[in-house]
Amino acid sequence: MKEKIHPKYYPDAKVVCVCGNTFTTGATKKELKVEVCSKCHPFFTGEQRIVDTAGRVERFRRRYKRAQT
Repeated sequence: MKEKIHPKYYPDAKVVCVCGNTFTTGATKKELKVEVCSKCHPFFTGEQRIVDTAGRVERFRRRYKRAQT
């Protein structure tokens, strides 16, 4: 294996979610910022909400509504 090609590993990297939850994990970056974590993800919370990415869900619903009429 070549030496000095691997990134530095941080065993105590801090993960910060948009919802305000923070926890530590191992990563190659000192701090990670995420949009969804286990505290706010619908699968883990049991809520039935849609995690919308860039308005794709709303665009689909508009197209589907037009197709039905």
